[in-house]
Amino acid sequence: MSILSTSLGLTRYRVVEDIPDSLWREVPKRLADNAFHDIDDSVDERSFGWCNIDNMLDLDWSDSPPEKGHYMCFSLRLDTRRIPPAVFKKHCMIALAKELAQAKTEGKSFISKDRRREIKDQVMLRLRARSLPVPAVFDAVWNTRDGRVILATTNAKARALFEDHFNLSFGLGAGGPHPPSPWPRTCWARRPWRAWRPLNPRLSFRETPWTAH
Repeated sequence: MSILSTSLGLTRYRVVEDIPDSLWREVPKRLADNAFHDIDDSVDERSFGWCNIDNMLDLDWSDSPPEKGHYMCFSLRLDTRRIPPAVFKKHCMIALAKELAQAKTEGKSFISKDRRREIKDQVMLRLRARSLPVPAVFDAVWNTRDGRVILATTNAKARALFEDHFNLSFGLGAGGPHPPSPWPRTCWARRPWRAWRPLNPRLSFRETPWTAH
Protein backbone atom coordinates (compact mmCIF):
# COMPACT_ATOMS: atom_id res chain seq x y z
CA MET A 1 0.00 0.00 0.00
CA SER A 2 1.33 3.46 -0.90
CA ILE A 3 2.08 5.64 2.09
CA LEU A 4 0.83 8.62 0.05
CA SER A 5 -2.69 7.19 -0.27
CA THR A 6 -5.51 9.42 0.94
CA SER A 7 -6.69 6.73 3.36
CA LEU A 8 -4.58 3.89 4.68
CA GLY A 9 -3.79 1.73 7.69
CA LEU A 10 -0.38 2.09 9.29
CA THR A 11 1.65 0.07 11.75
CA ARG A 12 4.22 1.92 13.84
CA TYR A 13 7.45 0.37 15.08
CA ARG A 14 10.45 1.45 17.07
CA VAL A 15 13.85 -0.17 16.72
CA VAL A 16 14.87 -1.00 20.27
CA GLU A 17 18.49 -1.89 19.54
CA ASP A 18 21.19 0.78 19.60
CA ILE A 19 21.72 1.79 15.98
CA PRO A 20 25.38 2.51 15.10
CA ASP A 21 25.98 5.60 12.97
CA SER A 22 27.74 3.44 10.39
CA LEU A 23 24.49 1.58 9.68
CA TRP A 24 22.84 4.61 8.09
CA ARG A 25 25.63 4.76 5.50
CA GLU A 26 25.15 1.07 4.78
CA VAL A 27 21.36 1.18 4.32
CA PRO A 28 21.42 1.63 0.51
CA LYS A 29 23.76 -1.35 0.07
CA ARG A 30 21.81 -3.51 2.51
CA LEU A 31 18.59 -2.71 0.66
CA ALA A 32 20.20 -3.66 -2.66
CA ASP A 33 21.65 -6.86 -1.19
CA ASN A 34 18.16 -7.88 -0.04
CA ALA A 35 16.20 -6.49 -2.98
CA PHE A 36 13.27 -8.17 -4.67
CA HIS A 37 13.96 -10.80 -7.36
CA ASP A 38 11.50 -11.07 -10.24
CA ILE A 39 9.79 -14.44 -10.79
CA ASP A 40 7.82 -13.68 -13.96
CA ASP A 41 9.95 -16.12 -15.98
CA SER A 42 9.99 -18.88 -13.37
CA VAL A 43 7.48 -21.18 -11.68
CA ASP A 44 8.29 -19.98 -8.14
CA GLU A 45 5.25 -19.48 -5.96
CA ARG A 46 6.40 -16.22 -4.38
CA SER A 47 9.25 -13.77 -4.06
CA PHE A 48 9.79 -10.81 -1.76
CA GLY A 49 12.38 -8.14 -1.08
CA TRP A 50 13.01 -4.40 -1.05
CA CYS A 51 12.36 -2.01 -3.92
CA ASN A 52 12.37 1.72 -4.54
CA ILE A 53 9.46 3.46 -2.82
CA ASP A 54 9.09 5.70 -5.90
CA ASN A 55 9.00 2.83 -8.41
CA MET A 56 8.46 -0.83 -7.56
CA LEU A 57 10.29 -1.82 -10.78
CA ASP A 58 13.47 -0.05 -9.66
CA LEU A 59 15.45 -2.68 -7.75
CA ASP A 60 18.82 -0.90 -7.70
CA TRP A 61 17.59 2.60 -6.73
CA SER A 62 18.70 4.14 -10.02
CA ASP A 63 15.61 6.39 -10.17
CA SER A 64 16.04 7.90 -6.71
CA PRO A 65 17.93 7.15 -3.48
CA PRO A 66 16.24 5.84 -0.32
CA GLU A 67 17.42 8.89 1.65
CA LYS A 68 14.65 11.50 1.94
CA GLY A 69 15.84 14.16 4.38
CA HIS A 70 16.32 12.40 7.72
CA TYR A 71 14.19 9.44 6.62
CA MET A 72 15.06 6.20 4.87
CA CYS A 73 12.18 5.33 2.54
CA PHE A 74 11.77 1.99 0.80
CA SER A 75 9.12 -0.61 0.01
CA LEU A 76 8.66 -4.30 0.60
CA ARG A 77 7.48 -5.95 -2.61
CA LEU A 78 5.77 -9.34 -2.50
CA ASP A 79 4.84 -11.20 -5.69
CA THR A 80 2.65 -14.28 -5.30
CA ARG A 81 1.26 -16.82 -7.73
CA ARG A 82 -2.21 -17.93 -6.68
CA ILE A 83 -3.77 -20.97 -8.33
CA PRO A 84 -7.49 -21.20 -7.42
CA PRO A 85 -8.23 -24.52 -5.68
CA ALA A 86 -11.06 -25.29 -8.10
CA VAL A 87 -8.73 -24.83 -11.08
CA PHE A 88 -6.08 -27.04 -9.49
CA LYS A 89 -8.67 -29.74 -8.70
CA LYS A 90 -10.03 -29.71 -12.24
CA HIS A 91 -6.62 -30.14 -13.87
CA CYS A 92 -5.65 -32.84 -11.38
CA MET A 93 -8.79 -34.77 -12.32
CA ILE A 94 -7.94 -34.44 -16.01
CA ALA A 95 -4.35 -35.57 -15.48
CA LEU A 96 -5.34 -38.48 -13.24
CA ALA A 97 -8.00 -39.63 -15.73
CA LYS A 98 -5.39 -39.68 -18.51
CA GLU A 99 -2.96 -41.53 -16.28
CA LEU A 100 -5.59 -44.13 -15.34
CA ALA A 101 -6.53 -44.67 -18.99
CA GLN A 102 -2.88 -45.24 -19.82
CA ALA A 103 -2.51 -47.62 -16.88
CA LYS A 104 -5.46 -49.71 -18.06
CA THR A 105 -3.84 -50.23 -21.45
CA GLU A 106 -0.92 -51.71 -19.54
CA GLY A 107 -3.15 -54.03 -17.54
CA LYS A 108 -3.22 -51.94 -14.36
CA SER A 109 -6.40 -50.89 -12.56
CA PHE A 110 -5.15 -48.16 -10.22
CA ILE A 111 -2.61 -45.37 -9.75
CA SER A 112 -0.21 -45.65 -6.84
CA LYS A 113 -0.22 -43.06 -4.07
CA ASP A 114 3.29 -41.86 -4.92
CA ARG A 115 2.37 -41.49 -8.59
CA ARG A 116 -0.75 -39.49 -7.68
CA ARG A 117 1.40 -37.14 -5.62
CA GLU A 118 3.86 -36.81 -8.47
CA ILE A 119 1.06 -35.98 -10.93
CA LYS A 120 -0.35 -33.32 -8.61
CA ASP A 121 3.09 -31.71 -8.30
CA GLN A 122 3.45 -31.69 -12.08
CA VAL A 123 0.01 -30.14 -12.49
CA MET A 124 0.86 -27.39 -10.02
CA LEU A 125 4.11 -26.58 -11.83
CA ARG A 126 2.31 -26.42 -15.19
CA LEU A 127 -0.35 -24.09 -13.79
CA ARG A 128 2.25 -21.84 -12.18
CA ALA A 129 4.09 -21.61 -15.49
CA ARG A 130 0.87 -20.31 -17.06
CA SER A 131 0.08 -17.90 -14.22
CA LEU A 132 1.57 -14.45 -13.69
CA PRO A 133 2.47 -13.47 -10.11
CA VAL A 134 0.37 -10.77 -8.47
CA PRO A 135 2.47 -7.94 -6.98
CA ALA A 136 1.84 -6.21 -3.67
CA VAL A 137 3.89 -3.30 -2.31
CA PHE A 138 4.09 -2.06 1.28
CA ASP A 139 5.82 1.27 1.83
CA ALA A 140 8.06 1.86 4.85
CA VAL A 141 9.53 5.06 6.29
CA TRP A 142 12.38 4.87 8.83
CA ASN A 143 13.16 7.97 10.91
CA THR A 144 16.94 8.11 11.39
CA ARG A 145 16.64 10.50 14.34
CA ASP A 146 14.55 8.39 16.68
CA GLY A 147 14.58 4.92 15.07
CA ARG A 148 10.83 4.82 14.49
CA VAL A 149 9.47 2.97 11.47
CA ILE A 150 6.06 3.37 9.83
CA LEU A 151 4.79 0.55 7.62
CA ALA A 152 1.84 1.18 5.32
CA THR A 153 -0.20 -1.91 6.16
CA THR A 154 -2.01 -3.51 9.08
CA ASN A 155 -2.12 -6.99 7.53
CA ALA A 156 -0.69 -9.49 10.01
CA LYS A 157 1.10 -11.66 7.42
CA ALA A 158 2.60 -8.64 5.67
CA ARG A 159 3.78 -7.25 9.01
CA ALA A 160 5.42 -10.54 9.97
CA LEU A 161 7.18 -10.73 6.60
CA PHE A 162 8.37 -7.13 6.95
CA GLU A 163 9.66 -7.69 10.49
CA ASP A 164 11.63 -10.79 9.52
CA HIS A 165 13.12 -9.24 6.38
CA PHE A 166 13.91 -5.98 8.16
CA ASN A 167 15.83 -7.76 10.90
CA LEU A 168 17.61 -10.00 8.37
CA SER A 169 18.60 -7.05 6.21
CA PHE A 170 19.87 -4.71 8.91
CA GLY A 171 21.08 -7.17 11.54
CA LEU A 172 19.92 -5.14 14.49
CA GLY A 173 21.19 -7.33 17.30
CA ALA A 174 20.20 -10.71 18.71
CA GLY A 175 19.24 -12.17 22.05
CA GLY A 176 16.13 -12.37 24.20
CA PRO A 177 13.05 -10.17 23.91
CA HIS A 178 13.42 -6.57 24.96
CA PRO A 179 10.95 -4.87 27.29
CA PRO A 180 8.32 -2.65 25.69
CA SER A 181 9.40 0.89 24.91
CA PRO A 182 7.17 3.85 25.87
CA TRP A 183 5.63 5.81 23.03
CA PRO A 184 3.28 8.70 23.82
CA ARG A 185 0.04 9.17 21.98
CA THR A 186 -0.08 11.68 19.19
CA CYS A 187 -2.85 13.96 18.07
CA TRP A 188 -3.63 11.94 14.96
CA ALA A 189 -4.32 8.62 16.67
CA ARG A 190 -7.88 7.53 15.82
CA ARG A 191 -8.35 5.22 18.79
CA PRO A 192 -6.67 4.59 22.15
CA TRP A 193 -3.57 2.47 21.97
CA ARG A 194 -3.33 -0.86 23.68
CA ALA A 195 -0.31 -1.52 25.87
CA TRP A 196 3.05 -2.20 24.28
CA ARG A 197 4.23 -5.78 24.14
CA PRO A 198 7.54 -7.33 23.04
CA LEU A 199 7.67 -8.45 19.43
CA ASN A 200 11.14 -9.87 18.93
CA PRO A 201 14.74 -8.98 19.76
CA ARG A 202 14.81 -6.03 17.35
CA LEU A 203 11.44 -4.34 17.02
CA SER A 204 8.54 -3.40 19.25
CA PHE A 205 5.13 -2.36 18.02
CA ARG A 206 1.71 -1.30 19.19
CA GLU A 207 -0.89 -4.03 19.07
CA THR A 208 -3.56 -1.77 17.55
CA PRO A 209 -2.66 -0.07 14.26
CA TRP A 210 -4.03 3.37 13.48
CA THR A 211 -5.75 4.62 10.36
CA ALA A 212 -5.03 7.94 8.69
CA HIS A 213 -7.66 9.72 6.59
